[in-house]
This record gives sequence, C-alpha cells and structure tokens, in this order.
Amino acid sequence: MSIDVGEESFDALAEYAGVPMTVMVDRVLDVALVDGGLGGMALTERGLDVPYVKDYDAVEGEGPSRWAKRFDMSNWGLITARRQGVMVGGAVIAFDTDGVNMLEGRSDLAVVWDIRVREANRGKGIGSAVFGCVEGWARARGCLHLKVETQNINVPACRFYARMGCTLGAIDLFAYPDLPEETQLLWYKEL
Repeated sequence: MSIDVGEESFDALAEYAGVPMTVMVDRVLDVALVDGGLGGMALTERGLDVPYVKDYDAVEGEGPSRWAKRFDMSNWGLITARRQGVMVGGAVIAFDTDGVNMLEGRSDLAVVWDIRVREANRGKGIGSAVFGCVEGWARARGCLHLKVETQNINVPACRFYARMGCTLGAIDLFAYPDLPEETQLLWYKEL
C-alpha cells in the first residue's frame, strides 16, 4: 500500500493534531558528566523497570492547536504522510520566525518543530519519507542545517535521528525545570 508524502496547507493542522504524539518509555539515555563536564558527557542506555507512556500533546501549553496562538507560522511548513487519504504521520517545520529561540536567530536553519507517525504505522519507513521531504523543504528555502529537539527519555527518536544522518550537537541538563528527569538533546543535520 503506497504512502503519499508532501506539503499541505495548515488547513490540515487539526487533522495532523489527531495523530497521537506518544512514545512508550521503556528505556532512557542516562547522561553522565566526565570530569565534571570538562571531559564532555557520556550517554548510557538503561532499561526501566516500570515503563510508561509519554504524551507530548498533554504537556501544558504544547500541541498543534496552540502553536498559532504563540507564533507567527506564516513561514512554517506542514508535511503529511497519507495512506489511502488517511493521515498516518507528518512533520511541522519552523523557519525564519521571530521569537522562536530554537532558530537561534539564523535564516539558514530550519527546525523540525514536530514529527509524528501513528503507532500502528511506525517502523514502516513513513518517518524516513517524511524526514526526507522535510530536508527538501528546508533546502528549497536556502537552509544549510536542520535542527531537532528530543529528550533522553525518547530513545526511539534519538535512534531515528541518528539513522537520518543527524549529529547530537548539544545536551542541556537544565532545559526542563518542571521535568527534572528529562534532559534536552539537540540534533543537527547539515543539508
């Protein structure tokens, strides 16, 4: 069964929001400082005794329905993946937008703001196809790099970004004061 992947207008954002953004957390990447941080950081994968589901859309103030209230999305893009007309995944890309700190004030950087695939469709190449379309979208706007944020609790996402050719560029132990068990991981891909 074929998948249609491409850019759509933000009229499809509510449908996109209907694709759950959840991950089963059954392992984490523990971050250890080497020589107090002077020697860098080391990541070690550890299984959890009690797995849990992280629902990213349940985080207060987050989720697709709230973005337009917080940001000017006129330079953003929506990539969708559809199977027989049904949305099974997609991504939102932020680009050239004042007030989006993740963009670092750069006009040659795009941020994968959000990427999601329905759980039943994971592991079937949909995320890879969406990511490839995201890269093309960013290149068409003159971007030299893509940036993606995830957390140490989302090991599948970390493995996915590494497979997509991204490099772990930053680890922020203090990015989420309300979620002290989570560490921010920032991935970059040269286009």
